[in-house]
Amino acid sequence: MSIAFFGELMLRLSPPGRELLLQTPKLEVNVGGAEANVATGLACLGHSVRMISSVADNPLGGAVIGELRRRGVDTSTIASEPGRLGLYFLTPGAGLRASEVVYDRAYSVFAQRPAESWDWDKLLEGATRLHLSGITPALGHNTASAAIAAAEAASAKGIPVSFDGNYRAKLWESWDSDPRAVLTQLIGHADLLFGNHRDISLLLGRAFSGDGPDRRREAAEAAFAAFPKLQTIANTARHVDDADSHRVSARVDTRAGGYQTDEILIAGIVDRIGAGDAFAAGVLHGLIESGGDARVAAHAGLALTALKHSLPGDASLFTRADLAAFGEGGLDVRR
Repeated sequence: MSIAFFGELMLRLSPPGRELLLQTPKLEVNVGGAEANVATGLACLGHSVRMISSVADNPLGGAVIGELRRRGVDTSTIASEPGRLGLYFLTPGAGLRASEVVYDRAYSVFAQRPAESWDWDKLLEGATRLHLSGITPALGHNTASAAIAAAEAASAKGIPVSFDGNYRAKLWESWDSDPRAVLTQLIGHADLLFGNHRDISLLLGRAFSGDGPDRRREAAEAAFAAFPKLQTIANTARHVDDADSHRVSARVDTRAGGYQTDEILIAGIVDRIGAGDAFAAGVLHGLIESGGDARVAAHAGLALTALKHSLPGDASLFTRADLAAFGEGGLDVRR
């Protein structure tokens, strides 16, 4: 029994330190992919997870599978096929210079795979949850159809579905897409949504008044009214002072009400990429461990996203002991 994750696996290439891309002829390589990041985060917290994907049948694809396997992710449902592995290039931000991403993922093995080639009855066998994100359907017709088929199959089997909005305008705009229609179909199957008032505005075609917690609750209530299966909505609020210092709070809404944490300062940021995926992993962990307590989930999500900002690479690699130590506070050396 394990949580299943469906999405593209990639390699991230970035210059060392805070250099500009190709400022010097060196690139550091990390495994990337939103769904894989959440899976890795949960595996490091001791949960059973599996990754459903396809990668290039070459040393790059093999390296990706090997890295996930080392982190405790079940890779038996990752296919290896002829073709290319998706890449993306990250120029890390510094000070008042924002980070910048360049995608090189067109025509990847995953994006090109026909939707009907995924055997969802087999792939979801024994799954306790299916986790999807908005990045997968944004890649094109094949992946949009595959994601919808996965959500439909999970619903038919009584498997709960979690969905992370992860709206990527550049990806949706690269083909003749209808993001609202596709995302509405997918979220219609979800009991748990990772998204904020902007995501809900896109889905429902309306703006929300007010500010702060009131606006977030108004948006949550609108989403609950529009999507009968939806039971929980989780998100963060982030205020960016500069590339090295952010203020972040976490919120989890249920149909009965909402819980929002205090804002914390995250300074000395090492790597912001993957922080949202770490939040999703923390919330899922908190919900599982507490039996659905919004307060526990919000604090677990905030803790894991805060810790992820201290770690290079895309995925959270922190353990339950790390979460416990974060909760206790104290920043001196642990001996």
